[in-house]
Amino acid sequence: MKAQSRSAGRIGSLTQLQWLAVALVVVTGVLHVYAGIVEGRIPVTLAGVGYAGALALFFFDYRRRLLYLIGIPYTAVQFPLWIVAKSEYGMVDYVDKAVQVALILVFIYLYLNMPSDSAGNTATAAD
Repeated sequence: MKAQSRSAGRIGSLTQLQWLAVALVVVTGVLHVYAGIVEGRIPVTLAGVGYAGALALFFFDYRRRLLYLIGIPYTAVQFPLWIVAKSEYGMVDYVDKAVQVALILVFIYLYLNMPSDSAGNTATAAD
């Protein structure tokens, strides 16, 4: 019960920038799942599922600072893969890439401005 209260308190205390990151992750994740299903490309769908998994970890307050750090290359690597794998680019592609640029910038800011000691999921002697 105590852990549930603490986790719920952490979700309620998210900053506006963290909520922006959540929104951007949801948008790019949904776009990836949609594009992967429509185009029949399993790796694209899995990229969207990866975002969903990271979001779940984020809401469980699991090492958020590490999630920001991993999110930067995870998102950035999708740019060259997109350029190599796509033959036609549509509006959804460009919207997704704009969202991902914003997401990378937000991740960088959050990583650099989150104190190491509040990185989430830290055990104490009282736990």
